[in-house]
Amino acid sequence: MKYFLGTDHAGINVRDFIVEYFAKKGLELVDLSPKSAERVDYPDYAKKVCQEVLKTPNSRGILVCGSGIGMSISANRFKGIRAGLCTDSYMAKMTRAHNDANVLCMGERVSGLGEIEAILEAFIHTEFEGGRHQERIQKIEECQC
Repeated sequence: MKYFLGTDHAGINVRDFIVEYFAKKGLELVDLSPKSAERVDYPDYAKKVCQEVLKTPNSRGILVCGSGIGMSISANRFKGIRAGLCTDSYMAKMTRAHNDANVLCMGERVSGLGEIEAILEAFIHTEFEGGRHQERIQKIEECQC
């Protein structure tokens, strides 16, 4: 599995933690985040990550901003992206198991690093359950709202 990471200026500290976490676990991560803490716009980084996820088979995305809300809203504008805003590991597990989320959104100002690690573990290691959930995913994908 290949992961694409994008943050805005409010997610720089969590970005550094995630980069280190992936390196320690030996997991593939492409960091598309800004290199400094200068102000940037989160939709630009959500777009970068979502475009990569959509064109790269066997990949997922991780987005971080201050609250995670802006990244989540931006990511879910892309057809084929199912972004889940998670503030704890249970939410991360459910967004994978029931929603087959392909993008994880988090907030640096919401979750501490210990919780961020637990969220990553749940998101990375939980498989989609399929079954009745697949029918719901299909309805989401067909939505012309």
